[in-house]
Amino acid sequence: MRLAFEECGLAPPEPHAVTSIIGLSLHEAIRHLHGEDAAVTEIASAYRRYWLQEEQRLSLFEGIPSMLQQLEDQGFWLGIVTGKSSAGLLRVLDFFDLKRHFLVWRTADRCPSKPHPAMVLECADELGVRPEHTVVIGDSPFDMAMAKAAGARPYGVSYGVGSTESLLREGAAAVFDHPQDITNVFVTAD
Repeated sequence: MRLAFEECGLAPPEPHAVTSIIGLSLHEAIRHLHGEDAAVTEIASAYRRYWLQEEQRLSLFEGIPSMLQQLEDQGFWLGIVTGKSSAGLLRVLDFFDLKRHFLVWRTADRCPSKPHPAMVLECADELGVRPEHTVVIGDSPFDMAMAKAAGARPYGVSYGVGSTESLLREGAAAVFDHPQDITNVFVTAD
């Protein structure tokens, strides 16, 4: 984000400000950082170029693949709701060979940005699941607010961008410190 702002001749936002907007769609995030003007599109374009250069250096949090497999093996239906674009999400899923785990997904270029509940509601509807029988696990306060707005159960993870305190303050029922904690809580009855 710093490089994108600088490329556009603008003072870069403070790191804590950038962290605070993670989870929003790119344009919404930039609007929070810079305001409403024509520069938002230019900053977003620069950001995408820099992101694509760095994307191959991404890594998963330890335990994510095994957690997803365990949940799937236990019969849970998995979906993704993300501030990423569809193209960005599919690149990440393909890069880490995770696409097979997810039955549905919604992205910020196809739905309103978080914390609007549309992503959760559309995924639940597509699967024929009522929102109150849906769990949203996320790392930002925007995820918790979106889950609550949809009528889903919000849970946080402490190993992402949001602090445990901010996730609980925004309504998380619990905050998990490791992916394995998720599989220990969400088990199917035999």
